[in-house]
Amino acid sequence: MRVCDEEKGPNRTCVATRQVLPIERLLRFVVDPEGRLAPDIRARLPGRGVWVACERAAVENAIRRKSFARSLKQNAEVPEGLADMVEALLAADARQSLAMANKAGLVVSGFAKAEGLVAKGKAVALVWASDGGEDGRRKMTQVIRRNRDGGEGIPLLSPFPGHEMDLALGRENAIHAALMAGPAADAFLNRCRRLDQFRQNISQGIGPDAEDTAASISPLVSDGQ
Repeated sequence: MRVCDEEKGPNRTCVATRQVLPIERLLRFVVDPEGRLAPDIRARLPGRGVWVACERAAVENAIRRKSFARSLKQNAEVPEGLADMVEALLAADARQSLAMANKAGLVVSGFAKAEGLVAKGKAVALVWASDGGEDGRRKMTQVIRRNRDGGEGIPLLSPFPGHEMDLALGRENAIHAALMAGPAADAFLNRCRRLDQFRQNISQGIGPDAEDTAASISPLVSDGQ
């Protein structure tokens, strides 16, 4: 079964903010066979869907304003903790994508190997475990600064804790990693950006506290400067 034909096209209207946004900046929701609202983060599930900006505040606003039922023109049970569910799904999607990049041979694990990849100018991103401590970020930032010719502008990512990196990379104590160029690495970076967007609430017009919320969260993707 295919996504409803009326949803084809590059842009959609967020039911919470009324902004018209590219679909890559939106989340799709459908009603499952049991009548519950379900996130469709890959936008592949059949049936009529509604779109919300890929941000926690937008999802929470849509729930509070009953925007889902109004846009779907039917009652739909909204699961408790829907925003947390969405974040967990986006994180799992990013983790699976990192695993695919690893299987494609585009990931090296360990600080020394990651540093070596940067020095050779072959790294397109660096990853460190979010629970690895600020020292982990400092060390990876220093790697970029020491290798400016090969490391200028490399994204520095911390999308999930160490035990989830272990699962994605199939090894224990995976604190540092680096990615090489390739389609699977690009897919991982795109999924990290969506996860970061959801956590930071970066679109305008989603609520009075949106700017303060975004400012209080350190970026998941940075250039290490």
